Amino acid sequence: MLFKYIRLYIEFFKQNIKIMLEYRADFIIGAMASLFMQMSGIFFVWVIFKNVTTLQGWTFYDITLVYGLLMLSKSLNHIFFDNLWVLGPQYIRQGNFDTLLLRPISPLFHLIANRLQQDGIGNFLLGLVITVKSLYELNLNLGIKGVALIILFVVSGGAIFAAINLITATSSFWVVNSYHLIWTVYSVNEFALYPLNIYHKAIGIILTWVIPYAFASFYPANYFIHKGYEQLSFISPIVALVLWVIALRVWRFGIKNYTSTGS
Repeated sequence: MLFKYIRLYIEFFKQNIKIMLEYRADFIIGAMASLFMQMSGIFFVWVIFKNVTTLQGWTFYDITLVYGLLMLSKSLNHIFFDNLWVLGPQYIRQGNFDTLLLRPISPLFHLIANRLQQDGIGNFLLGLVITVKSLYELNLNLGIKGVALIILFVVSGGAIFAAINLITATSSFWVVNSYHLIWTVYSVNEFALYPLNIYHKAIGIILTWVIPYAFASFYPANYFIHKGYEQLSFISPIVALVLWVIALRVWRFGIKNYTSTGS
């Protein structure tokens, strides 16, 4: 069964790439626009450090490492799981979700595989540049183990974002248009672009144990720069796994309670 879905995903992936190549101008414009939007965030951090040397003990490149890791995780979610955002308006409201239920494959798999979002590619490249530059300026020689851990942390972070989006998107089975709920929860990740100890403790608790975006940035970064939270960095894959178990249970509950709009 697993190999069947891997082969299917490869076929979906090929088709999505063909669609992107048919509209190359849209691909380039979307990727560049997203890239410039994210660059404005780094510019904001740079402006702050033009006037201060450290922020609560964090240097400029300490913070850009946190920033870069979160961007990499977000971009993986953006590229591969972006279709969750339109579950309500484009699938349930318009009756297209019924079609997914009639196919001989998992409707969740079909929903996810049905779209690749090219805008996330620009974000991924920028996040990669920021992360590599930060590691270089901090004089961190990763080695094979370090590179493997960064890949593990980034993939875990992407899975955390995707699971949280799936949980909130599943509300579409009851409210149809879940965009505002997804966006409200998703926007909390903006706090995870920076070290948690610059905020009130309540924000740190929320980003760690309620909406755990910090496991995609702050805690993994601490493994490399040793600010006192190294142990929590290794919980990132566990957090991702637990969130996906919860997300899939919520999804199945939503499917059981789904009634067609009749469109």
